[in-house]
Amino acid sequence: MKEPLKRRVRVEIDLGALVRNYRRIVAHVKPMRVLCVLKANAYGLGVGDYAGALFGAGCRDFGVAEPFEALELLKVLGKKRGGNAAAVQILSSVLPDEIAPMVKAGVVLPVTDLATAKLISAAAVKARVAARVHFKLDTGMGRLGILAKDALETIRAVRALPGLDCEGIFSHCPMAYEPKDPFTKRQIGLFKSVVAACAAEGIRFRKVHMAASDAINNFPETAKRPFTMVRTGINLHGSFDPNGRKALKVEPVLSLRTRVAQVRELPAGTTLGYGRTWCLAAPARIATISAGYADGLPLALTNRGFVFIGGRRCRIVGRISMDYTTVDVTDVPGVKAGDEVVCFGRCGRDSITPDDWAALKGTHAYDIICSLGTRVQRVAK
Repeated sequence: MKEPLKRRVRVEIDLGALVRNYRRIVAHVKPMRVLCVLKANAYGLGVGDYAGALFGAGCRDFGVAEPFEALELLKVLGKKRGGNAAAVQILSSVLPDEIAPMVKAGVVLPVTDLATAKLISAAAVKARVAARVHFKLDTGMGRLGILAKDALETIRAVRALPGLDCEGIFSHCPMAYEPKDPFTKRQIGLFKSVVAACAAEGIRFRKVHMAASDAINNFPETAKRPFTMVRTGINLHGSFDPNGRKALKVEPVLSLRTRVAQVRELPAGTTLGYGRTWCLAAPARIATISAGYADGLPLALTNRGFVFIGGRRCRIVGRISMDYTTVDVTDVPGVKAGDEVVCFGRCGRDSITPDDWAALKGTHAYDIICSLGTRVQRVAK
């Protein structure tokens, strides 16, 4: 029996490391609840494997960006024993035509304005259910939500509507990756003032949350009362913004691997790749590896990045192509076609991470993870 043809490029997901990271976060913010954000198919890595591992580790709060993600996650959780005990929350917005099916499915919905709340209320009354909602406050993100100055009035009006369980209130920070950012400090103060004003009128919420991964690391006050919950996404993968305090001590979850396509001895003066951006100053052994920017290798790695081949760091030379990348393996003996290449991941005591690539690209690790191509095989272990 023939073995199935293997993909040339694969991202390996260490579910054990994922669970350990989740448990570190839980311990760090105890007694806060921890909501795991699994939007965009767990950032393109496979929501089924992620949700299953996290549910098994005790997570019962999950966040997504839009309705189709919510339904897919509910389907996954429904296959787990007791999966109906998990809450799936849309963290961004819900459109008018999406409200009725989301209420029927039991998705936790954001209230971004009074008009949306009225539609949710009407759908809940029609379905004879209590729709769980969280008030989404815009304290400075500038994208979605109720402005803080209008919050108390809107909350009063929404709470008077039938069919709603107003269980939560939340906000989001655009600058929490800067540990000393004064804007974030002001946001936290503004949010707390709204929660205090609500409490003064006897309005209390079971779930109060503002911290995402960056704030958990850099603004520990967002994991203390009056907050009752935090949200985490990128920290589950063991990544950080480079400016952060890295308080959680999480470990990398991902490795990206491919194979050598060909190895050639090339003479001095040979130029490599589109644009001829690299010229060999001396004879060199060059390996062409079977991954390029279509697989998620950023163009920013051109002539600057490294991969591991034969247990050693090897420099990328020449512009990264769509399907292939050229690497100098002059100092690595015995490299041949078919050998494994670690694009990012651990190699002995050394490692290359999505954060390293993000620094070269001038971006965030999310951008690196979400850019892994469709032909990259996802393997959960």
